[in-house]
Amino acid sequence: MEKVTLEGVTLHLAHPDELPLVCVGQEDILGQILAAWMVVDERDLPLNPRLVGKPGAGKTTLAYAAAKRLGREVYIFQATVDTRPEDLLVTPVISEEGRIKYMASPIVTAMIRGGVAIIDEANRMSEKSWASLAPLLDARRYVESIVAGVKIKAHPDFRLCVTMNEDASTFDLPEYIDSRLKPIIYVDFPEAEEEREILRANLPFAEEDLLNYLVTFLQAAHRHGEPYSVRDGVNIGRYALKRLRSLAGHRTLKEALREAVVAVLGPEALNYFPGEERSQPSRLRPV
Repeated sequence: MEKVTLEGVTLHLAHPDELPLVCVGQEDILGQILAAWMVVDERDLPLNPRLVGKPGAGKTTLAYAAAKRLGREVYIFQATVDTRPEDLLVTPVISEEGRIKYMASPIVTAMIRGGVAIIDEANRMSEKSWASLAPLLDARRYVESIVAGVKIKAHPDFRLCVTMNEDASTFDLPEYIDSRLKPIIYVDFPEAEEEREILRANLPFAEEDLLNYLVTFLQAAHRHGEPYSVRDGVNIGRYALKRLRSLAGHRTLKEALREAVVAVLGPEALNYFPGEERSQPSRLRPV
């Protein structure tokens, strides 16, 4: 584990994330993220883009892909309602020798190494946790760990992005944090052909018939405002293929997909299954 010493304090750094995430299309959103991170003058500063959308719309994948296009290390911090300020910065642990070791969070490690930090599902954190990041998100670009007694400045190449789900189980952002997380980039579900390519990239072993069923199903659900995502489609496809293999020809592809839809999303999702669509009231919010 790599270590650095700042102001006499030794910090043990986190490992970067290397993930098999597949990003297909959505070039406009990638361009928006990269533009936000750009520095156009020596007096300029990078912005901290906020990706907002439904769960499973691909926000984390897009942020990860943008970071990889910069050729940077990527560090992902998964926020929760239990996230504490020290979790975001530096956490003390007891070593095998009985001494205190200071463990840098993924965010602090990215700051030190000039990588990209992604705070995933960031609006699950409380205001107390956000307060510890406030100086990092403006022109000061530093954090201060009370636990370790050290101030940590961000490397000039450091970049940050947060993702936020559009759902009710989140905290409202304090105004002083809201103003620091801009621009807001909305990530919607992809169009049919883009969705097909994403599914094909994640299910390279699947036949076209299965992909066609999944795209038709997902697009019907999108039209009615359902939150079913490409991630759900991938899980449905994988489970259907496993059932086909395990039952050795005792299910048709359509039967296996019906079973998988119910297992992954519940029986109400069959309303959007190809050939079984029923008249459903739209859940789309009025414009």
